Amino acid sequence: MRRDASGTALVLTLLTALFFARVAGQALVAFAGVSWLPPMGAWYSGLLPYPVLLPVQILILAVQLTIDWQVWRGAGLLARPRRRVGRALRGFSYVYALALLVRWLISRTHGIPIAFHWVLAAYLFTLGGYYAGAGAAGSRLSLRRRGVSGGRTPHAAGR
Repeated sequence: MRRDASGTALVLTLLTALFFARVAGQALVAFAGVSWLPPMGAWYSGLLPYPVLLPVQILILAVQLTIDWQVWRGAGLLARPRRRVGRALRGFSYVYALALLVRWLISRTHGIPIAFHWVLAAYLFTLGGYYAGAGAAGSRLSLRRRGVSGGRTPHAAGR
């Protein structure tokens, strides 16, 4: 694994752990009635009914864990270089975070859900950077294996 990939894997894993803490916290409030966490209204914006939201959150966590594992290993379908996907994820993460900032500025409510949407936006931003960077590194490696040195001819490279 490349050093930058291991750093990315660490960041992705930390962001996944933060999102897991949010899902677990809300579940503890909803099902165990714990009083040491904020009440359900603080965790929940009400856009999706909780019986629908929880399975969606679990699915998101499953996808995140799969991506995290594959990026740590440096192998697997979700760890392959994808420049276009990387750029698209980065662009979407900007729009996603900005939309939630606007939502918060307008409503001044639902701080916990919005903060954790920013965690998800940061995850997408980080994954997008990995894909875009891995795509560039992967392309250069592929070119080197074929005897091409970054667009320069072997003769010019020796000068």
